[in-house]
Amino acid sequence: MNVSSTLLPAVVRPAVEERAWLSCDHCAGPVLELVGALGWTIVDTPEANVHCTSPDGRVYVGWLPEDTTAWKRNIVWQVRVVPTDAAPWLQEFGPYTPSEAVAGFIAALVANPSR
Repeated sequence: MNVSSTLLPAVVRPAVEERAWLSCDHCAGPVLELVGALGWTIVDTPEANVHCTSPDGRVYVGWLPEDTTAWKRNIVWQVRVVPTDAAPWLQEFGPYTPSEAVAGFIAALVANPSR
């Protein structure tokens, strides 16, 4: 099958400068902005860790840059979910995971509140 090149979608290759978000900057901003906008409870500790809980209490997100137990396991983000109709589960992200990726994960997780 021959397809005219005018019918194919254009390939988009962003400049390297446009991909700066792919590198980790060790900043919790994108996640905290998201959960704050969603009305979650946000509590920061004197040690600079941040704990966030969804309004229904079924989702917890922890930013744990100063938690020695988390660092020993090579994580800085912890997401715990307690579904109403399934077993609780946990997802953790390491120090080199961009916070934008964690925010995207959380956005997808809460996108359908009926689940």
